[in-house]
Amino acid sequence: MTQMLMTKNSAARRPAATQGTRLRFDRGRFSLCPADALDEKPATTLFGLPLVNATLEEAAEAVVARAARGDRTIIHFINAHCINTLRTDPGYGPALARADALLPDGSGLRIASFFSGRSLGENLNGTDLFPWLCREAAAQEVPVFLLGSQPGIARKAAKAMLEQCPGLTIAGAHHGYLGSETDEELIAAINASGAGILLVGMGVPHQEKWIARHRDRINVPVLTGVGGLFDYYSGSIPRAPKTVRALGMEWVWRLAQEPRRLARRYLLGNAAFLARASVQAWVDRGKAEQYAAASKRSLDLGIALLALILLGPLLAALCVFIMLDDRGPVLFSQTRIGADGKPFRMFKFRSMAVDAEARLAAIRAQSERDGVCFKMKQDPRITRVGRWLRRLSLDELPQLFNVLKGDMSIVGPRPALPNEVLAYDDDVRGRLRGAPGLTCTWQVSGRAEIPFEEQARLDIDYLASRSLVTDLKLIAKTVPAVISGRGAY
Repeated sequence: MTQMLMTKNSAARRPAATQGTRLRFDRGRFSLCPADALDEKPATTLFGLPLVNATLEEAAEAVVARAARGDRTIIHFINAHCINTLRTDPGYGPALARADALLPDGSGLRIASFFSGRSLGENLNGTDLFPWLCREAAAQEVPVFLLGSQPGIARKAAKAMLEQCPGLTIAGAHHGYLGSETDEELIAAINASGAGILLVGMGVPHQEKWIARHRDRINVPVLTGVGGLFDYYSGSIPRAPKTVRALGMEWVWRLAQEPRRLARRYLLGNAAFLARASVQAWVDRGKAEQYAAASKRSLDLGIALLALILLGPLLAALCVFIMLDDRGPVLFSQTRIGADGKPFRMFKFRSMAVDAEARLAAIRAQSERDGVCFKMKQDPRITRVGRWLRRLSLDELPQLFNVLKGDMSIVGPRPALPNEVLAYDDDVRGRLRGAPGLTCTWQVSGRAEIPFEEQARLDIDYLASRSLVTDLKLIAKTVPAVISGRGAY
């Protein structure tokens, strides 16, 4: 009678069916399923992972409801050890990527969320969630299969939960020491058991990899990795008192129980995790981006000022040569498109005849580059002095003043003309996400010899991974690229 009442109350509390639906994909099939506590609230992103915001009761109800209706779901827990493992095990990340829900586990993530200034829901660790899960599974008559730990441990844990939840159905229990042949036999037994939930306790990252590897052959709707859960409920390892758990110091208790096995994980691992949490918080709070922007601006100002001082005599001499060549103006200014599509006036030493813009239409069809940018090796509009200026890239030197103004950077995608930007497709527009520069990746790799589409890809790749070190490397490569003159016309 009590179990019947619990089932009715659970259904009344569960907002899933009335809150909306979600589209899920599995084995090439789409299906509409009710939203529930595992996905109806916005996830908290930490270390690039979306963590569920829910209470223990809500999470248990959602997990069992999915199992009851056959909604195929993978659920994993994320704690400090998981974050450390994610950085050292290349196979762990892809296994986590297959999960439908990631549950925050332990005080470490609470600390990380505080560092990052992000709100995190209840601690959904497997040890606390398990009793709720078993009670809800008993109420909804969903069988549970326990897989993992040493021989006999899973059976003891199952027996203990049967005593706590008399209505619970244990579909099976099996140890986690498996070989390839055992896998096949075990999967067949699991599929024949009628289980709605499979709890896999093999430890991180083995359990996640095992689930990812065999998911397509397991018919059980809900699979979740539970680590050392069975050890606690079998009585093999005593759990920390509630006061210790409330203080977030359960790891100290566990370390005292198994110092040899867990010393490295907790003493060294916790220090590594806190370091990672601090770095992640630096990024999450925008400090890393602010620091990178300030460093880049400082580098730009320093190089531009130094170059103008050292190259002052050369700039003066170039002004004289340009003026004597055809008596025209020394500088040429043109509207270019800068960061985020903002136009600005870019300066160059004039290398073409005064009427170059008016003559462009007559020779546009002779462009020697595919795409929207006009380039021609023997452009008749270029003056005698201008040809040498372009050959040595000296015509670009006045752009140092654009750098001082903040319109440009030393390193960045070359600034495009407005009509060129209008012809960009959506992919190419990504090169406008940063300030244009005097030099860039393709400038030191062949300049005009590189097709425009490849130039755009290199620019976008640079903006996605730019750093002070990358800028310094490109600046160092610019000098030999200019001297070689490759692709300069």
